[in-house]
Amino acid sequence: MRDFLTAILEKIGKATWLEIETDHPRCTYYFGPYLSREEAEAAQEGFLEDLKEEGATILRMEIDVRPTPPQLTIEAEEGAIQR
Repeated sequence: MRDFLTAILEKIGKATWLEIETDHPRCTYYFGPYLSREEAEAAQEGFLEDLKEEGATILRMEIDVRPTPPQLTIEAEEGAIQR
């Protein structure tokens, strides 16, 4: 049932996503969709740990209700993170 509800929220652009911006590599990562903020918060530590093990420096993290991102990993070209 949870997956069904998450799919509905994703379809209407109201799912919760975890967004993590890193340096080295300069990327924005999106993890989700999640049914709730609490669900995303419960998952975030694992993603942060994986990124740190890969040598990434975490610049910013945000949990937000948003439409599905166009890509789950967006690499920045020389300059700021693309949004």
